[in-house]
Amino acid sequence: MTDRRVALLRGINVGTAKRIAMADLRKLVEGLGYGDVRTLLNSGNIVFTVPEGGRDDAAARIEKAIAARLGVKTRVTVVKGGVIAAAVRENPLKDVASNDSLLLVLVPADRTAHARLKPLLKERWTPEALALGKQVAYLWCARGSVDSPLWAAVNRLLGDQSTTRNMATMTKLAALVEDAPSGGKGR
Repeated sequence: MTDRRVALLRGINVGTAKRIAMADLRKLVEGLGYGDVRTLLNSGNIVFTVPEGGRDDAAARIEKAIAARLGVKTRVTVVKGGVIAAAVRENPLKDVASNDSLLLVLVPADRTAHARLKPLLKERWTPEALALGKQVAYLWCARGSVDSPLWAAVNRLLGDQSTTRNMATMTKLAALVEDAPSGGKGR
């Protein structure tokens, strides 16, 4: 069985700062010994396979290589492919969120970041909503994240200790994880 992982880069290719070409990113990750490397969109989403018996420090390795070889400093969070699939499947806000582009899935860099969100569950966010899953958090930003009090509160608490993708992107990532090529070099 292949060990599929997803690397999520925080804050790249937003505006003119921290620009990374996805072809360069795929080449970099392949050069670190990972297989079946694919990227999704232009926002730093990488799906890859860890070789059998491979090291379990992909986030640190990718983060350091991006800084050293591409000259960009970015937080990299790596999760097992099953975490992405579960985040889509177990979405507790599917009956509240009417637009997958405005439903954010927050992937914390570690368990402590996830736990720090619990006090926010006691607050009223209407028309927005917050829910915690097993390994991710869900933020329904009904009017978008720019003017969202919920997003502002989460960002104050966690800073760069997390990254978010909207549910539309998470659904596409889950499909890429399931569509593991045999020996392919990526897209």
